[in-house]
Amino acid sequence: MKLRLLFSTLALASLTVSAVAQSFNNFPVTTQKPPLHGKHWMGITGKPLAATAGAMIFSKGGNAVDASCAMLAATCTMWDVLSWGGETQALIYNPKTKKVVAINAMGVAPTGATADFYKNKGMKYPPEYGPLAATTPGTPGGLMTILAEYGTMSLKEVLAPAMQMAEGYPIEGQTANAIERDKAEIKKWPYSTKVFLPHLGQPREAPDAGEIFVQKDLLATLQKLVDTEQAALKKGKNRKDAIYAAYDRFYKGDIAKEIARGTQEQGGLITEQDLATWKVKIEEPLMTNYKGIEVYKMQQWTQGPVMLQALNMLENFDLKGMGYNSSRYIHTLYQVMNLAFADRDFYYGDPAFAPEEPMKGLLSKEYAKERIKQINWEKNDAKTMPGDPYPFEGKKNPYSEQIKSWGNFHAALNRNENGPSEQFIKEFTAGTTSVEAADEEGWVVSITPSGGWVPACIAGNTGVGLSQRMQSFVLDAKENPFNVVEPGKRPRVTLTPSLALKDGKPFLSFAKQAGDEQDQLLLQFFLNMVEFGMTVQEATEAPSFKTLQMYGSFGAHEKIPGGLILNQSMPDWTRKELSRMSYSSSFQPRTSGPINAIYFDWQHGSFWGGSSNHGEDYGFGW
Repeated sequence: MKLRLLFSTLALASLTVSAVAQSFNNFPVTTQKPPLHGKHWMGITGKPLAATAGAMIFSKGGNAVDASCAMLAATCTMWDVLSWGGETQALIYNPKTKKVVAINAMGVAPTGATADFYKNKGMKYPPEYGPLAATTPGTPGGLMTILAEYGTMSLKEVLAPAMQMAEGYPIEGQTANAIERDKAEIKKWPYSTKVFLPHLGQPREAPDAGEIFVQKDLLATLQKLVDTEQAALKKGKNRKDAIYAAYDRFYKGDIAKEIARGTQEQGGLITEQDLATWKVKIEEPLMTNYKGIEVYKMQQWTQGPVMLQALNMLENFDLKGMGYNSSRYIHTLYQVMNLAFADRDFYYGDPAFAPEEPMKGLLSKEYAKERIKQINWEKNDAKTMPGDPYPFEGKKNPYSEQIKSWGNFHAALNRNENGPSEQFIKEFTAGTTSVEAADEEGWVVSITPSGGWVPACIAGNTGVGLSQRMQSFVLDAKENPFNVVEPGKRPRVTLTPSLALKDGKPFLSFAKQAGDEQDQLLLQFFLNMVEFGMTVQEATEAPSFKTLQMYGSFGAHEKIPGGLILNQSMPDWTRKELSRMSYSSSFQPRTSGPINAIYFDWQHGSFWGGSSNHGEDYGFGW
């Protein structure tokens, strides 16, 4: 009976019908995708098949943690925006402790990865692709730590859907076509060629859409993890210790040995010691309170605190009174984000390494009030600079002189000031997916995993695609003294899951893909609900705007001063007003995401799920 109910739910959820909901102005609004509803559980992620993997785990009695791990494993097996050698960032609400914890499963720069190493190769930044772009794999350790610490199921149960997919699944056209487009890059790496190009020498060398895509090496690697866990259980180990036995095999055993060998064979730097000494960190998240809502983000090795800084500034304005997406509203948010992102670009980095980031000052309400005094209300400030948070920590800024010339340092990096090129947008929105899950026991999980996207370099015969996150480091301390590459250091990444609590209970779980877009669109989504009263599905689809004035975290690390992407629905008079305010606008038909989110309806004891109306993001609820 349970199985029949599950598949009835899946069928209903997959119907491409419009859903009518009450909008923020109390008129009926038709959303392009239906909102999801659930009482017992909900799971949303970037791929329909991966969402199904989560539903399978829920139907077997797993909690939201178990299901999120199954969805993570499935998305890693599907290659579009991440793979098994990438990185995982998670926020988890534990209903037993009533607290939010952060999972830092970001890999680190390997041995030999110094600024001089890359400079001597004539590089301004570490490369976008290949083994020299790779941090140590983080996702396997992150998944196993999350499952061991907070889940209920075995690794064997949770990996079962992903292993079935590795045996062979019908590949989607989006990924298959990306492989074909990037096959020249893929052919540089022999192990990638073996996996991705099954029709080598034919006009189309990538798989066709719907073709059964087989990954024998990855299946063997996952099987080794399961075998190790099951052997440990037979020896009397408990569930948690058995999962950690599999963890050790990945990072200290034969899998690690092959990852290091295969990476070095192709010119990379990762050593067995790098893998053996790397560890997942369970951290305290950062938080700010916005009008009674606690908003949680990862620490400053991500860009997550940008949203917290922006909320601290925005709570000083009557945003609702400005009118949704009015020129005044857009200008206010754009200028606030300029200020927050300038701070990100100079002050954020791995807190495990000196110098210490001034986060207490950056996140203080007093600093926010001082920062907004710098806003020009008549036009865009194309030369927004980092602020000075040190006085708000009772300290003197050691970088005052350096900041004065910071804009000049970056100016040479700009090559496109007349609107975003295709390459700029590709770099600006690189990688990432999201995983959102919740259950009736109270567990909530928000994850933004990434890394190892096509065209990934695969590490030897493991089937594990290596991360490309090294490119988010800088090589010159004049650019950001906190994010200069060093062995063992985590780069400052764009990945940024989000959780919000209200009255001590979960309020929202939300995240999105697409590089530097993430926090600026998550901010607007959050305000759509909190300030304008939209439903969660309306808020994911509502037309947002994008600033291009922060420095990109990928490729050439460029920005476009005054660059603004608007939704095509924006009226002419608003476009003209923004043009007069020195904005250089371009337009897209959809600008909202993809955002995935779960809203907790405590009045009715249910979940509302939302997923943007573009991309392949999908979810199920029961």
